[in-house]
Amino acid sequence: MKRISSKSQALLHSKSSSNITPTIRCVSFSSQELARRPAYTKTLYTAKTYTAESSENSRLKQSLEIDIFSFSSSAFNDSHSSVLNLAIDIAFIANESTKDTSQQRFSQDQYSKRRRDSKSQQDDESSNLFSKMLEEAATTFATALVLGTGFGLGGYIYHKSYKWLVLEKMKGAFTSGDPALEIASMSKDKSTGSDLNLEPNPEDHWILRDEQAKINSIVDGSETGHYHLLIGEKGTGKSSLLLDAMRIIDGEGCSMFEAHSDIEIFRIRLGKALDFEFHEDYIGSYFSVRGPRDSTALLDIERALNKLEKLALKRKKRGEKPLVLIINSVHLLRDNDDGQSLMELLQQKAETWAASHLVTLVFNSDDYWVYERLKQLASRMEVTAITDLPKSKALSALAKYRHKYFQRTPSTTVLEEVFNRIGGRLIYLNRVARAEDMLKACDEIIETERRWFLNQAWILGSEMDDDVMDQQKHASAAMVLAQALVKAEDNLSTSNSESESLPEIPLHIARQIMTRGDFIKDYDHKNLFTITSTAKVRADSVPMQLAFRSICKEPGFDEHLEKTLQRIADIESLGRTREIVAKDLLLGSKYKISPTDSVSRDKNEWEVTVGVKTASDDNGDSK
Repeated sequence: MKRISSKSQALLHSKSSSNITPTIRCVSFSSQELARRPAYTKTLYTAKTYTAESSENSRLKQSLEIDIFSFSSSAFNDSHSSVLNLAIDIAFIANESTKDTSQQRFSQDQYSKRRRDSKSQQDDESSNLFSKMLEEAATTFATALVLGTGFGLGGYIYHKSYKWLVLEKMKGAFTSGDPALEIASMSKDKSTGSDLNLEPNPEDHWILRDEQAKINSIVDGSETGHYHLLIGEKGTGKSSLLLDAMRIIDGEGCSMFEAHSDIEIFRIRLGKALDFEFHEDYIGSYFSVRGPRDSTALLDIERALNKLEKLALKRKKRGEKPLVLIINSVHLLRDNDDGQSLMELLQQKAETWAASHLVTLVFNSDDYWVYERLKQLASRMEVTAITDLPKSKALSALAKYRHKYFQRTPSTTVLEEVFNRIGGRLIYLNRVARAEDMLKACDEIIETERRWFLNQAWILGSEMDDDVMDQQKHASAAMVLAQALVKAEDNLSTSNSESESLPEIPLHIARQIMTRGDFIKDYDHKNLFTITSTAKVRADSVPMQLAFRSICKEPGFDEHLEKTLQRIADIESLGRTREIVAKDLLLGSKYKISPTDSVSRDKNEWEVTVGVKTASDDNGDSK
């Protein structure tokens, strides 16, 4: 232990206390600073002692000040040495005196701290378990709340936005431009630009028909309150009328698509025309939002039409014109349960929309059965028959078209001969006008129709086999009807023979002539005969009527037809005849067949009895 001076011990004894733990910090100036100070300057050196916590007092502070005076700079060295020694002595004693006290206090504090820690640890363990349970419960609830709210809100927002997007897409389907219009324009080598907005020019078309003005008012939405059925033979220009009307308005507010016999394909084409995906792109299931359930094509068509109805309601509130939906080639639908259900659905929508001026539905058909089907429930349907061109317009259009492409105008005799051979059917006029030899082209058309009719309905005569009887019934009925039309043409008066129209037979009379009522529908579908909107039966076209005449005027045709009919009757008679086989009787017994009523002699009731041989019969036999 370092020894200190007696002066330092006296100072510490007088200023310190045994129960105080001092900490010494010595403060002094450097020798250079003290050297610069003037003589007789009083310099204070303070050694401050800070006391820590004692056992008796919570916190006690005392200071030990040691004042050293220097009286002269010459005595600096001695004074400075004394101060430095004194500070070192104070620090040493303070450290030695506090060692035992601090150790004792540390052991007591450590014991108290351990007790407090043990008790607090027990309290903490119980409180921590409860707090952890609350924390886990709160976390689980918060997670479920966030996820449920997030998915529910997200699903709701997606569902609403999807419905809005569906209507916006369907709205775009009725804006300017239509796929059917663009395809038709490309087929005519026309651009899809500004030319689509031009009204049909008489110089660029065959003829502006009388029906064009009515079709234009239907397609542009001016004529409302009805739905329409366009009916006519194939090639009369029904689709061309609709496309020309759409070209005027550039397809604004109008959409057109082709029907199909398969209802699934019909559904797809309807969705394409309306830009409706039938919820196939719906992903609401990711948000636990159930979409439309799997269903049939008919239910999907119902959903598409319901969306169209919502769009039409919004347009009506804004004061816009009704939408127009055109279904082309409706006759391609099958006349079975599915086809009839689809027709019923479309007609119900058409009736409702026509009454509320929402959507105008236009059906385009080649066959009569569509009219029969719609007629049953029709109350707002208008039927427009599209027939062949009259003679004057047909000759004018043919001469104009011929001059445009061949720079020459045919004679009136040639034009009339062309009309007499092919009539005013646009599809035939177009083909003949492009040919170098128009009369030869007419003969080719007639021959084509003749071969088509013979391939579908030629009769086999008396040598036919009974296995083909059903087919021959169908063929012979067509031949009988064709023969009746030729006879009707021969019986026309001179004024009527110069008429442009073909010979016609009422539908019920035609069925009576054929003795079958179900065949005429198939004939109409195969373009052998046609049924007009007024229920009259005639040849499908002028070339087909000429084919009938050439066949029926062949030598021996009437006899050949009669033999075929007789063979069919014989086969049917054999099918209705029952053969009775009687075995030989023994002992001379006999069969006796007699009418049941000998008075009335009813030939429909007979009885068979067996007679036993008697002795008189034997005597008679022996004689």
